[in-house]
This record gives sequence, C-alpha cells and structure tokens, in this order.
Amino acid sequence: MKWKDQIHNLQAYQPGKSIEEVKNDQLHPIIKLASNENPYGYSANVDKALKQYHFNFSVYPDASAAKLRESVSSLLGVNKKQLIFTNGTDELIQIISRALLEHGKNTVMATPTFSQYKHNAIIEGGEVREVPLKNGKHDLNQMLAEIDKDTAVVWICNPNNPTGTYIPNNQLLSFLRNTPKDVLIVLDEAYIEYVNQSHNTLDFIKDFPNLLIMRTFSKIYGLASFRIGYGISSEAIIQKLEPLRLPFNTNVLGQTAAATAVQDQEFVQNCQKRNAEEREKYYTFCLENQLEYFPSETNFILIDFKCDSDEATQFLLSKGLIVRSGRLLGFPTCVRITIGLKEQNEKVRNAINEFIHIHHE
Repeated sequence: MKWKDQIHNLQAYQPGKSIEEVKNDQLHPIIKLASNENPYGYSANVDKALKQYHFNFSVYPDASAAKLRESVSSLLGVNKKQLIFTNGTDELIQIISRALLEHGKNTVMATPTFSQYKHNAIIEGGEVREVPLKNGKHDLNQMLAEIDKDTAVVWICNPNNPTGTYIPNNQLLSFLRNTPKDVLIVLDEAYIEYVNQSHNTLDFIKDFPNLLIMRTFSKIYGLASFRIGYGISSEAIIQKLEPLRLPFNTNVLGQTAAATAVQDQEFVQNCQKRNAEEREKYYTFCLENQLEYFPSETNFILIDFKCDSDEATQFLLSKGLIVRSGRLLGFPTCVRITIGLKEQNEKVRNAINEFIHIHHE
C-alpha cells in the first residue's frame, strides 16, 4: 500500500472511557466525568421538537442547514453567509487543515492543547510549530515569533483544553493586530458559553477578516451525540471552505435539535451558573488540600496530583468514577475532571481525599 509517510506513526484519537467499558467490572455505580459532557443534559424543548417533527428518513437532510442557519444567525447577529456547519468542530478542523496545509506550509499552536489541530496538520504534510504554555496559558508573544511567510494557520483554543485557561479580549486583540493578514487565525471557542468574563469576540470578525471562530453544540448545549459544530468568519473565508465540506455532513435530527436548543438561552445560562458554583467548590477543596490546579473558565478542572496521573485515575475508577488521565493530554501528573452534578462532585472529592490519605501514608 502506498500510504502517506506522515501517517505511519499517527494514533487514533483516544476518548475518555465510556460507562459501558467499565461497568461490568464495577461494584460502584458508574459516574462518567471524563469527556466534558453537560451533566444537566439538554433543553427539554429538544425532546418535544424531535417528537413533534415528522421526519422523512428516506430523503437526504438539508445540505444548507437552513433552519439551523437562521437560528444561529439570529442569536449571534451575523449574516447567514458567515456560517459553516459541520459534523462537530472536528470536521471543521479537518476542512481547514485540508484547505490550507501542505508540504512547505506551517501551522502554529500551543502545547498542550486540543490534539486534533496537530493531528490533521500532520496528515496534510504541514510543519507543526508548537509553543509551550506558560502557567497553563497560551504564550501569544512566542506564538507571534513563530509565524513566518510560510505560516498558513494559527490555532488558539480559548478557553484552552486541557487547562481551561482563558485569554482575555485585550490580549487576544493585540495578537490579532500583529498577525499577518494572510494567516488564518482559528479561535476555538468550544467552551465559550461557560466563560464568566466578557467575551464578545464576534465583533473582531468585522475588523479581522482572517479570523474564524469555531463553536459547538456538544458542550453547554448538551447535544454531543448529534455532532453539530460550526464556524463563524468573513463571507470570503466561508466561501473558500464550503466546497471542502461533505455534501450532507449534518443530519436532519442534529439540525433540528441544535436549531431548537439555540432558542432556549435560559437553559444555557442556568447551566453556566450551576457549573460556576460547582467549580468554585473544587477550588476551595484544592486549596484546603494543597493541590495545585489551573483556574478554569470551562466545565472541567485540571488538578495536579504530583504523582503518576494513571495511578490517580485508576484509583478513582476503582470507586466508579471515570475521569481523564493527564498523561495523553500532556500533563502526566494531572487529572482532568469534568464538573458534574453536586452529588457527583462530592463523590469525586471524597475519593480524592481517600487517595491523598493512602498515597501519603
């Protein structure tokens, strides 16, 4: 087989363990807090819409996602032609990489950050330039220094996954002003609805037509299984990316669910508030137990256990708690924990207390 040279050492994406993977070996009820899913589910309006709508599953979905496009356009106050809808933001990352990266081109990103930026760049044969985080945050000055005439894409995950750290607008604006206009800046805002600070980055698109913002319905909207992501940018960039999108990449159920979820901003705001309250309890717990953590603007927290993260993860798993080891995320002594329901978080903290006691004996 004539495989591309660059794919020989690639590994498939490794998601957090599913409940089905571990439940047969567990005496405890299983609580999954590894994939940053919304523990509060999704808007009740979604179930109503799916039950009431009469789908004809023998025909293709609307390739233009017209209803969803109208809903998102109205919510964000952007032109409908400034939107592209994809099978999760993973597909959008793939489309961007395919459109801009090849041998002789490079892409700049932080490390550690979301793994799919690098993964897709390697597949396309582009050079990957990684800039280490500083205290868990993007080092924007060093990222600027890495940009040259062959840079095609810069990726900024904000808030960052896996650290949860956030770049405020004033710092981001400075970066945008200093980036060459022929470089596409991709601002991945998968967790933006969880941010407490002012974060209206959509206004930046008017002044920076080389900016593309990615968002998703998989996180705060709680529609992860429907796989709906989207991008917002200048009409010119969207027009360049659209031909690379698969013709029927989002399905009729996903489009309907997402279009309905957009209408229920009360649900979104309630989830944000409850998440922030539970996140604060983790901060207090970490301070009381001398555990270092990264201040987060997301629905997860990365905690440093000062030991092999796999050991800590396995201990929590023995208690029926599925969390994410930091080893594959670039933080081998840390554990990333999705912020769940109140009682779930209490169980996690109790288990961590037990682990600390055993580990320090």
